[in-house]
Amino acid sequence: MAKKRVVITGLGALTPIGKGAPEFWNGLVSGKSGTKSIDNFDVSGFPTQFAAQIEDFDVSEYMNAKEARRLDKFCQYAMVASDEAIQDSGVNLETIDLDRVAVLIGSGIGGMQIFYKQAVDFYEKGHRGVSPFFIPMLIPDMASGQVSIKYGFRGPNYCAVSACATSSHNIGLAYDTIVQDQADYVICGGSEAPVFGMGLAGFNAVRALSTRNDSPETASRPFDKTRDGFVLGEGAGILMLESLDSAIKRGARIYGEMAGYGFSGDAHHITAPDPDGKGVMLALHSALKSAGIQPKDIDHINMHGTATPLGDIAETKSIKRVFDDHAYKMNLNSTKSMTGHMLGAAGSAESIATVLSIYHGLIPPTINYQTPDPECDLNYTTNETEAKDITYAMNNAFGFGGHNTSLVFKKYMD
Repeated sequence: MAKKRVVITGLGALTPIGKGAPEFWNGLVSGKSGTKSIDNFDVSGFPTQFAAQIEDFDVSEYMNAKEARRLDKFCQYAMVASDEAIQDSGVNLETIDLDRVAVLIGSGIGGMQIFYKQAVDFYEKGHRGVSPFFIPMLIPDMASGQVSIKYGFRGPNYCAVSACATSSHNIGLAYDTIVQDQADYVICGGSEAPVFGMGLAGFNAVRALSTRNDSPETASRPFDKTRDGFVLGEGAGILMLESLDSAIKRGARIYGEMAGYGFSGDAHHITAPDPDGKGVMLALHSALKSAGIQPKDIDHINMHGTATPLGDIAETKSIKRVFDDHAYKMNLNSTKSMTGHMLGAAGSAESIATVLSIYHGLIPPTINYQTPDPECDLNYTTNETEAKDITYAMNNAFGFGGHNTSLVFKKYMD
């Protein structure tokens, strides 16, 4: 029996450069920076005083006050983006088997904001200050649970948690869920809401963030020689994966096809990348093998590209070792230059960008690139969107703990 083919039929995004997938895409191709100085909490004295935030997010536009109070912000984001992906897919939920719909939505950190608030309440009021909704609001799997409950989806329901590789792991597992005939549809991706005082302080403490306070909008500068760390971002990216048979049967619009994936571990350090790139290379090789293609078949890679001094070099070296001379023929980019680093939502937001690049034949730029780095010498599609016919593209996402993922998408062809 031939392996089931898996396609993408719905997209939902809530990002610092656009609420909704169409606005997100427009922000990408226009080279919009979503990074601004923080003004909704006191950052005086912080080494970093800016972030890539979702502006003007009014949860009352999407749900009632009672529902919102029982959801941490990461879960609110996931619900909003999931609603969009489901509606975008055009699926009629009254005519499909809800037992065949799975949900795999993760968060790298989970309910960080509710954890902080409840810790303060516990300190000030004792155990009586702790809400009965504390644990359900905290745990990273709750976005999957809430989406399942809202729509009555009874298929596989869980999530992988792997720091900044979280949403990409969930997309890969969603692909397997359809290939193994456990579901016909999977709502998958990730969500994150770390932009508040304690979140910012934590990443400052590990010295991961840019401190370019004099020019926040240009602070995220992947592959540029003057890069000094990543920009903290937030949001959600959700995809509807569907079996090709199901999509054809209902006449769905198909954005693209998922062809395979590769997962690996660095086995090196809790935060630093392996400078030899062995784990990343293994993920890339595994992804190519899973998709049944050769390195020369890849036209585009949306890189992890966080703008950290070590990370960008390590990823560049890994790509050159896997792709050899072809590495210089591909169009690469890092959309984190615009969105900042959305942590557990990064992989899914960037997968949406990758799929839309294939669908529209456009590669969004890596913005803020000014000073070449001799150790980062590939074509990063700098500062201007480029038109390109793309058959196969990859998206890389890596996480603290040495988690590596690479997903392969392709142009849909009958």
